[in-house]
Formats: sequence, C-alpha cells, structure tokens
Amino acid sequence: MRYDLVIFDNDGVLVDSEPISNRHLAAYLTELGHATSYEDSIRDYMGSAMHRIHELVLERSGERLPADFDDVFHARVFAAFERELEAVAGVAGVLEKLVADGVPYCVASSGSHARIRVGHRAAGLDRWFEDARIFSSEDVGRGKPAPDLFLYAAERMRVEPGRCVVVEDSPLGVQAANAAGMDVYGFTAMTPAAKLVGATQLFSDMGELLDLLV
Repeated sequence: MRYDLVIFDNDGVLVDSEPISNRHLAAYLTELGHATSYEDSIRDYMGSAMHRIHELVLERSGERLPADFDDVFHARVFAAFERELEAVAGVAGVLEKLVADGVPYCVASSGSHARIRVGHRAAGLDRWFEDARIFSSEDVGRGKPAPDLFLYAAERMRVEPGRCVVVEDSPLGVQAANAAGMDVYGFTAMTPAAKLVGATQLFSDMGELLDLLV
C-alpha cells in the first residue's frame, strides 16, 4: 500500500446519503421561503458543513435561517436514514481488505458526529468505525474546503499529511485535500468527473479503489 492512512469522506463515499439528505434540505429550504430544487442543493451544498448553508442563504437572501434550523433538519434526515440509508456498494469489501492488510483508515466528514454515527448504524458500518476513527467538522474551526479537518485527522492518527490519501466525492472535499497536501481520489458515482478538478485519480466504482491504493 502506497499510503500510511486512508481518509474517507462519509456522505456519498461510505454511506449513500446524499440523495436523501439533499432531497430533505431542498424541501426544508423551500418550505422556509428559499426556493431550492434537489439539483440546486446538490450543486450548492453537497459536501458542506452546516455553517455554509447558513452563510449562503444569508448572502443570497439577506435573511437568517431559524435558530432551530439545524435541529429540525437533522431530525428529518436522521429519521429518513433509519428508513432508507444503505452503505455505498462495495465499501464493506474495501474496509475488510484494509483491516486484513493492517492499513490505518478513518472518516473525516463535514457532517456532525451525530449524523456520522446515525448513518453508520443504519447502514451497518458502525463495526468498522470506533470513536478513534471518526472526525467531524465539529472538531475544527473551519470545514471543507479549508484543510483543517483533514490535517486534524492526520494529526490524530499520527500520520504525516503527505502520506495520506483522501477518498472524496465533492468539489469542496477535493479542494480541502489539495490544500492539506494530500492525494485525493475522486469518486464519480454521483458527482460528474468534471466537477472534481484537482483529484489525483478518478474512479466510479468502489471496487476499483483497492487497485488504486496499491
């Protein structure tokens, strides 16, 4: 294995949550008077920390989202996760191989710790990710595209940034990995390859990832 640490994004990489999350986000923003389509949500917010949603809505409309926006949104999404969420096809095999080969890995997500854990339990991935392997934008001052989260994950896992590879499916995540000085493999199952400019490698099927890491 050419890397000492594999850092996974969560939504869209480990769990197939982006369609669920963005469907509910678009509906809730529209309900609040900020007309947003599913496609708008994917374009503007996929891979973002919650603070970015607040910032963009304020910038565009001059209005602040309600104080309980995050809580209401998460309640809706978590309920949907319990009903619908599945792991990304092939990711269990990747994790099994990393464990068998003794390759360190972790998750570094723009989502909250609660969101990560709810998603992992619903999708059956919680056995692969104990607390020491989970990092959230809540742990740092700035979320993606800033490099802070990836650098924090590398520091906590005791690996130099240049020895890390990030697996990402969002433009913001690719930017963050580049800023952290890490290689980044762009997962194009949901995101068009043209939007992942700057990725070290692109792949469309999780089954391809292990060959890229060797």
